[in-house]
Amino acid sequence: MIAQSPSRDTIAAMANAWIDETEQARANLYRLLAITMARPPDEGVLTVLAGLDGDAGEIGAALRATAGAAGNLTPEMARREYDALFLGMTRGEVVPYASFYLTGFLYERPLARIREDMAELGVALADGRSDPEDHIATIMDVMASLIDGAATAPQPLARQRDFFRRHIEPWAGRFFADLEQAESARLYRPLGAIGRLLVALEREAFALESA
Repeated sequence: MIAQSPSRDTIAAMANAWIDETEQARANLYRLLAITMARPPDEGVLTVLAGLDGDAGEIGAALRATAGAAGNLTPEMARREYDALFLGMTRGEVVPYASFYLTGFLYERPLARIREDMAELGVALADGRSDPEDHIATIMDVMASLIDGAATAPQPLARQRDFFRRHIEPWAGRFFADLEQAESARLYRPLGAIGRLLVALEREAFALESA
């Protein structure tokens, strides 16, 4: 289920994220981040990213910046950027795992927690996906599915809030901010901005919802 190669319908939905209903727009933004963080964008994904547009808000501006960057990249250039950011010879510029951000090490308690919650939800990594489940792409994909029910029944806001506060709020904003500042980031600089802004908006919205 998680971080599979996106279908054309899934990719196309991202291009209309800013005009969809609020809940689907939220899910689309999370899934946009999941798809682009999971693997280097191929030609099809780059084409759709190059067609993104947005309103006058900050996320809209970041969507337009993503489009501009994607339009100037080949798949090979995107792969090299992805590798430099997330893989490297021994480690990329940015480490996309909750365990690392929260403990300084990989394979720590945050990984066990996300595995527990994924098992409770009945979702698992896609075949062939070997990254630990606390990878940012997996967590974004699970959150998208909690909203739109792509892999499990849509969950109430309270369940979404609990997942957000448990697995996203403690670290993802810092990860995306680091991604924005990474030396190798070109396409991933505005994607980092989208992630940072989305986490901030969700934090504020959930705080108001639970007040």
